[in-house]
Amino acid sequence: MDALWRSISVKSQRDLWRRKTEQVGEEAEYLNKSLEKYTWRSQRKMNEAKERAELLNRGSGEGAHILQIFDDEAQAMNSVKNSKRLLEDSFSSGVAILAKYAEQRDRLKRAQRKALDVLNTVGLSNSVLRLIERRNRVDTWIKYAGMIATIVILYLFIKWTR
Repeated sequence: MDALWRSISVKSQRDLWRRKTEQVGEEAEYLNKSLEKYTWRSQRKMNEAKERAELLNRGSGEGAHILQIFDDEAQAMNSVKNSKRLLEDSFSSGVAILAKYAEQRDRLKRAQRKALDVLNTVGLSNSVLRLIERRNRVDTWIKYAGMIATIVILYLFIKWTR
């Protein structure tokens, strides 16, 4: 996850994602520690219940109630394991989502760059077309001025030779 937030180019967004990933990491560590503590306590209780059951079986024949407690503890332990697996799955899906967001951000940045390039090219083409049109108008004026100047010169030449 560190690699993902480090790849973000905008500093404010990079800081925001860094904080979010740190929070997710800290929360995952806290939940793992809590889960380990609970697991350790559950195992200790199961061991104590098993030892009690063995002691009670030696002393008297009544250990069924203790075995029921032991079965309940085993079910609780399985529930804790399932919770731990679900927590790890959630964490991995969060990492995958962040990776997909980074990939989409890169794709959108590339599309934005291409769109800006096209707009710049179109803007340049428009300015070139305006220059060509202006040049065409000036050439037209020069052409008509040349025609008028030629007619005036021919008229003066004809008048001078007669």
